[in-house]
Amino acid sequence: MKIGFIGLGIMGEAMCANIVKKHGEPVFVNDLDPSRVEKLVSLGASACACNAEVAQKADLIITMVPKSEHLRAVYEEILPSFCPGKIGVDMSTVDPDVSIEIANAVKAKGGQFADAPVVKSRPAAESGTLGIYVGCDEALFETIAPVLFYMGVSVQRMGENGSGLVMKICHNALVAEIQNGVNETLTLAGKFGIDPERFAAAIAAGGGQNFYLDGQWKNLRDRNWSTAFSLQNMHKDLGICRRLAEETGVRMPGMLNAKSVYDKGMEAGLGPEDFRATFKVVSDELDA
Repeated sequence: MKIGFIGLGIMGEAMCANIVKKHGEPVFVNDLDPSRVEKLVSLGASACACNAEVAQKADLIITMVPKSEHLRAVYEEILPSFCPGKIGVDMSTVDPDVSIEIANAVKAKGGQFADAPVVKSRPAAESGTLGIYVGCDEALFETIAPVLFYMGVSVQRMGENGSGLVMKICHNALVAEIQNGVNETLTLAGKFGIDPERFAAAIAAGGGQNFYLDGQWKNLRDRNWSTAFSLQNMHKDLGICRRLAEETGVRMPGMLNAKSVYDKGMEAGLGPEDFRATFKVVSDELDA
């Protein structure tokens, strides 16, 4: 199976690198930034001049782009190449409705489509230990799972088209709420002389232990905001979650509170920084 990969950003570059290293057949790549393409070519990928060329040469085309409008733009280019036997797998985090719209367009051409968004950030993408939530039919899942396991250690089918994205949005909303709680309580503890290391060790001994704090307390202590997953991307995901909640009539006050923190972070120009930079909003360190 020949694989194509479109979108070689912070996550896509590392994900594609794992495919190139582990897959025994050609991997065709393209990105708006030629330097990213060159990096993957140095690992063994084959460069394409445009997205349409990727789709023409590959049997399975993976996309990893920032937003719904970017995914629509890519599929405007590559949809004419779809035919029976060709598969699209989008690993971006976009609006589920947009993904389903694209899935239907691909199926109308005789192709197949899955949404397969990822959880965790750049280090997990590099090590091939991402979590991947998949929305597609069972037969297609069996076909694409071996490729997804090049990039992840947990690959779960959540249901039909769109369900992988719904699960990803629920996951990220929960992370944001947990993160907000960590930010608030860590700030309060600090007012009483409890440093981040002691705080994290104490939380780990009780029911409040969580993956976010275990993995991020050192960065929070060191005020390290270097980006593995950007604040602006999480803000986008919370915006999608708010829309899903409004459409279904589900009340999510905790999510809305976390989103208000992200709104303030965006207003303060923190969007390109890592999503843990919301700590600066909660702890009043925006000028630090």
